[in-house]
Amino acid sequence: MARNTRPQFQALRARFGGGHPRDRSVLPFGIDDIDQKLPGGGLVRGALHEVAGGANGAVDGAAAAAFAAGVAARTGGRVLWCFGQPNIFPPALAQCGLTSDRVVFFECREEAAILRCFEDALRHGGLSAVVGEIGHLSLKASQRLQFAAETSGTMGIAVRRWRRQTEARDFGTPTAATTRWRVTEIEAETLPVRGVGQGRWLLELMRARGGECADFEIEAFDNAQGHLCLPPYLAHRPVAPVAEGRRAAS
Repeated sequence: MARNTRPQFQALRARFGGGHPRDRSVLPFGIDDIDQKLPGGGLVRGALHEVAGGANGAVDGAAAAAFAAGVAARTGGRVLWCFGQPNIFPPALAQCGLTSDRVVFFECREEAAILRCFEDALRHGGLSAVVGEIGHLSLKASQRLQFAAETSGTMGIAVRRWRRQTEARDFGTPTAATTRWRVTEIEAETLPVRGVGQGRWLLELMRARGGECADFEIEAFDNAQGHLCLPPYLAHRPVAPVAEGRRAAS
């Protein structure tokens, strides 16, 4: 029998207070190579965005969660993070700019309950972003999330996480998300301290409504405020175009 999680959400709603007017603005990354590929020059705030990890990250979701945390942190307000796998590490999110005083966690093992909380929180309007860790996301469920985000102006970020590598194929099914990203950890830049490196990702823009697909090699974070940056050797070079076959597949 499904557990009734609405009382828990009502308690969170009381804590956050009233809503804000609808926001149709965008949140730029501050990197021209990325922002130029996005209609409006950034991520639409009142919209649903999808993020998944590449390679083994499809299961552990570390890079995808870090990317989502950095984006959510830059929205400037309170954030609700809904998850089902109990391996969230708040200090890691804080390194991405999402500090503990700005985020509230909602844990539930049932994905249906996570989706309900995700949608209700987006509709509420008192948050700047809502992050939901989910595996399967149907077209209908994503349409509801997208509509809720458009209605309130709150950014929704669906972090796709699967318990098995084979389940990651679900990321290829269509959804209503405005953008779809895949984040893969790649070899880090060696720093002077032994055993420590600067995190580096391959960031793939798999889909952008009204925009283009593209790949970017980026430094994970250059500070604790959720900002990304290009590696020095790429900062003044154009990004290679995406292959036509992969663009059509997305």
